[in-house]
Amino acid sequence: MLIDNHGRTINYLRLAVTDRCNLRCLYCMPAEGLNWVPRKDLLSYEEIMRLLNIFHKLGITKLRFTGGEPFLRKDFVALLEEVSAKNWFEQISITTNGTLTAPHVERMKEIGIHSVNLSLDTIDKKKFNAMTRRNDYDEVMRTFDLLLKYNIQTKVNAVIVEGQNDEDIIPLVSLSKHYPIDVRFIEEMPFNGVGARHAIKWNFKSIIEEIRNHFPDLAKITDGENSTSMNYHIPGHQGNVGVIAAWSRSFCGSCNRIRLTPKGTMKTCLYDNGKVDLLSMLREGLSEDLIAEGITHAVNHRAKDGFEAEVLRNQNPVSESMATIGG
Repeated sequence: MLIDNHGRTINYLRLAVTDRCNLRCLYCMPAEGLNWVPRKDLLSYEEIMRLLNIFHKLGITKLRFTGGEPFLRKDFVALLEEVSAKNWFEQISITTNGTLTAPHVERMKEIGIHSVNLSLDTIDKKKFNAMTRRNDYDEVMRTFDLLLKYNIQTKVNAVIVEGQNDEDIIPLVSLSKHYPIDVRFIEEMPFNGVGARHAIKWNFKSIIEEIRNHFPDLAKITDGENSTSMNYHIPGHQGNVGVIAAWSRSFCGSCNRIRLTPKGTMKTCLYDNGKVDLLSMLREGLSEDLIAEGITHAVNHRAKDGFEAEVLRNQNPVSESMATIGG
């Protein structure tokens, strides 16, 4: 079992299988995209399986695959199938933008994918095209419909950007009335590929206030253990709504997560700049025991919260895209 230096049990791994993305969301990367990591510098299928075996032995029970867009990786479904067959993890989940997911939803249900986080910042097609700089709205909604058809637990994640999709908060909340889903609003962060940052209008407090102005009977419900979202229910709605204070970082005290980037760098906090290069350790031929020691050492020297992790970056401020970290 992994327990960090602040007494928190670490049992959740977020693994980014690629940095590539077919959207260009304005809060994530520049319009022209990023300098993608050469394929030879990414974790291979076999290297991912070796590391997952190590994390399993260290007590990781929850695994989430992210990107970039994970379905851009050609071997991704095969990877899902093999990991599921190993029975290493109690839960296997996916975060996706939904543009390439629809053809695989039935298979995802068959192999036991626990849940899907679907990125959807607006249900207005014109705004979707403007925010993603692409025209894939219809395909995303096809994925949404199929996830519901196959009864895969679905969470809609929306980043609220001032002047872009402010007016979409209430329409998105309304999805929880008609469908048994969680709609979660995420504070905008400076993980946008250029490091630009500004005071955000739509923090968790203002988002909750906006929802309550339209739904006065909005009621706080119990948050799950280690939840990153503050969760609410509106009477008469099938689903729930939540807010993730990703920039305010109010949930750090119970964080049970670590991240593995596409380059095999382990991050013990979203805001740190990487703690251990597991890919190099693999390719240098280190034993699984030594790699496990490296993981344990990093967890035992973990920042208390995202603010401390950011300070410890020294002269290397946050500027990377979420696509290079794992959304």
